[in-house]
This record gives sequence, C-alpha cells and structure tokens, in this order.
Amino acid sequence: MLNAIGVTVRFGKRTLFEDVNIKFNKGCCYGIIGANGAGKSTFLKVLSGELEPSKGEVTKEKTERLSVLKQDHFAYEEHTVLDTVIMGNQELYSIMKEKNEIYAKPDFSEEDGMKAAKLEEKFAELDGWNAESDAAVLLNNLGIDTENHYKLMSELEAKEKVKVLLAQALFGNPDILLLDEPTNDLDLKTIAWLEEFLINFENTVIVVSHDRYFLNKVCTHIADVDFGKIKIYPGNYDFWYESSQLALKQMKESNKKKEEKIKELQEFIARFSANASKSKQATSRKKSLEKIELDEIKPSNRKYPYIDFKPDREPGKEILQVKNISKTINGEKLLDNISFTVKQGDKIALLADNEIAKTVLFQIIAGELEPDEGELIWGTTISNSYFPKDNSYLFNTDESITDWLRKYSKDPDETYVRSFLGRMLFSGEEALKNVKVLSGGEKVRCVLAKIMLSGANFLSFDEPTNHLDMESITALNNGMIKFPGNMIFTSHDHQLMETVANRVIDIKKNGLVDREVTYNEYLGIE
Repeated sequence: MLNAIGVTVRFGKRTLFEDVNIKFNKGCCYGIIGANGAGKSTFLKVLSGELEPSKGEVTKEKTERLSVLKQDHFAYEEHTVLDTVIMGNQELYSIMKEKNEIYAKPDFSEEDGMKAAKLEEKFAELDGWNAESDAAVLLNNLGIDTENHYKLMSELEAKEKVKVLLAQALFGNPDILLLDEPTNDLDLKTIAWLEEFLINFENTVIVVSHDRYFLNKVCTHIADVDFGKIKIYPGNYDFWYESSQLALKQMKESNKKKEEKIKELQEFIARFSANASKSKQATSRKKSLEKIELDEIKPSNRKYPYIDFKPDREPGKEILQVKNISKTINGEKLLDNISFTVKQGDKIALLADNEIAKTVLFQIIAGELEPDEGELIWGTTISNSYFPKDNSYLFNTDESITDWLRKYSKDPDETYVRSFLGRMLFSGEEALKNVKVLSGGEKVRCVLAKIMLSGANFLSFDEPTNHLDMESITALNNGMIKFPGNMIFTSHDHQLMETVANRVIDIKKNGLVDREVTYNEYLGIE
C-alpha cells in the first residue's frame, strides 16, 4: 500500500496542492486528472520519490517494489532492448549482471563460487530464470518483434523506444505501478493490449492520462487535482465528471438558498431592530445570521476554450470525389489507387496501417501535396480548411499571436481578433506572445482558431488532439460533433473518434475498407 500523508508541494509562492492524504490500495487503478500545470506529473514524481514534497511524506512497505514509466527515451542507448526491459527490476538486473561477471572471470576462485551460489539463490527467488522470456513476451505484445530484442536501444525508432520503456515499467509484476501518459505515441492495437493488461493487473496502478476512453476502461478511482487539493472519487472518468458537476451544482444551489436567507434576515433586522416590540425577534435573527456560512467555492484550474466551427455557406450535394489517388515517397508506395466519395453529412474517421499514409492523404486533400496519379473533384460550393499533424511551418515567423491570427481573419480589427483569442484562452498579455515561443498545446489552439475563422464547410484534421489537455480535447470533441458540414479526421483519442464519426475509411496494405458505421462498430466493440 502506498500512502500520501499531509503532502504539500510549493514552488516559491505558488502552491500546487496542500495537505493531501490518500491511501492507494492494492487491486485499484487510480487515474490522476487535472488541468495542465495543476501538478499531475509533479504528484507522480512525489509518489515515486523523485521529488521531495514541501511538507508531508510518502510511505510504502519496504518489501514493495515500485515501478515508474521513464520519460527519457535516450537513457538506455548503449543497452540492448531485452536488458533495458529487465532493468525494470533493478535488483534482479544487478544480480544477473554481477553473476555473469563472476562466471566470466578467467581465474574463477572458490570464493567466487560461494558468492555465485548465493547470487544464484537470490536470482531464483526473483524468478530470474524466466526474466528473458517474460521480457520477450511483453515486447512482442507491445509490437516489438523478436528480431529487435537484441538490438541496442540506439538502433530503434522513437516510437519503438516508447514501447520498450513501457515494457520496462510493466516488467516483473511490480507492487506499485506509476504511469505518466502511457498511451502517448502508441497505436490502437497496443493501447487495447495495455488496457487489458491493466484491467487484469492485481496490484496498485496510478496513471496520468488525457485519454478519456482509456481512463473509463481501466480506472477504479479518479484522483482529481484541482482547487489546490487532490480528491479521490470512486469509479471511472465519466462517473467523476458527473459526480463533480453534481457536487458543484449542489454547492452553488446551497449557497444561493443561504444568500436568500441572509438577505431575508438582514432585511428583517434592518426593519425591526429599533422596534421595541420586535427587538427580541431581531436579536434572534442576528444570531441566526451569524451561524450561516457560505460554502467556499474556489476557482478551478480548469479552463475550456470555446471551439465552434461555423461554415459561411451550406454545402451542396456534391462534396468531394477522391479518384484513383496514388503517391510514392522515397521509394515507398504509400497510397495505391485510393478512391472514395464524400457524401453530405459524412464525418469520416480515417485509419491506416501506415501512419505516414494518412498524413500524405490529408496533405493531398488540403492541396499541399500533388498525387502521382489520380485527382480530387470538389463540389462547387465546398471550401476546405486543414489541421496538419506537424504545424511548425505555420509558426516560422516573429509575429505576435494577435498579428499571426489577423492574417487569417476576414475582420482585421484588433479588438475582434483579441476577443476571438480570448475565447481560445489567450487573454491580456498572452495574446501578445511571440508565436515561436508557444507550447505545443498553444499552437494547436491557434490552428483551431485559424480553422474557425476560415468559415470552411469541409474540415480535415490530422491528429488534432496531440498536445491538448483534457479540457481542450473535450471542447474540440463537442465542436466537431456540432459542426454541420463535412469532415475527415484521425485521432488517437478513442472517445472523439467514436462520438464524431459516422463512417470509417481504413487504408490497408491490400486495399481500402470503407464502412458506414461508428468507430466502435468498426472495431467490433459493443
């Protein structure tokens, strides 16, 4: 069992959270949620012992092993993939390494033999004989082929390194598992495997994630970092959302009733305090007034941008025909004779075996890339706007956010642009920041603002949820649902894909799968 006892974290004058008391129980999965900057990752670092709290302590049983998903993807470059995974159990790896060094000695002594025997005993206790096979199974389940297990980490691509570090964290059945954004950069198949792994995991899991579907699937509890506190709610993310909204509503209604009562008592006291026949009643009401305390409603760290895509004109019957599109890049044929027709009302979720193939198709639809063969035929009423997966080229300028967005606005008036930016959480001095220094999430909000100002009736989104916090993802999700035009999009956010799409197009190596179903129906999820 892991315990946070009176934990407070301050950085200078800023308090992230204070007096946190939580018991994390075995067999439970806790999802840590909160706005960006609220302290989710900081809390994980405190729990892992990487960061000392300003006040309080974290305790666990000495015999319990705590495992953490490492964030430095280059920390193990000189180690093999298999060794990197086994390092998840540092005690086991150290014994294995020491044991092998002793056996490799050219002058193996009797003393070495006795030491090796003790190490062998401990090695067996830690299930060391199954370490390599267990590590290999984890790697294979996460999509790292056997042929890569003995390669150096430096030889792997970035997305493969992410999977190896996840295998490292999961290795050896740890008693306490701390995972910070474990679904980042994972494909759908790997995320589904991880969900099942955590559902069946019998020890304690504490996870930070922006993936609402993932939190709903695996969590038994939600730890909400807000109002300078961390509060535990039983149930998954949806249950937390309903519970927290209900609690806030009840608190506001309670305060409203108390305020009405206070006003009524104050009016009576003001009216009758000088009246001798009513003075006793006025005094009694003064005492009642003193006892009424309003519930303190602290300002939440959560901020939701206002995302609303309004087309300037209604689309006609003819939307888009994609006819026999093919594209080869660097000798690899990414698109091979792709054809489909977008109909009125279509909101298409785009899938592909090859991630690059999706992006190339988006670029062709946006007009940023020419196909080698085939053509696009647009309806005469259609105007389109595009969200690129890599938006860096849009911000290669020294402009402020206001000046940058003004270029895309039909109304160049600064007051109009600033008010629009305010809806996207860039208020006051924030709107004057240079676009080059923006964070990933801020750039995404800028591009979404650009798309909103376009008034387009056909939208294409290539991974728009990357870098966004849960509040912005929720706002984007709702905006995409409300949008009355057509769109084609892809995202690793399962809930967004399920709630927006009414059609799925999947680019397979051997052809195109095109079905008018929801995302869950396509995946066979009831």
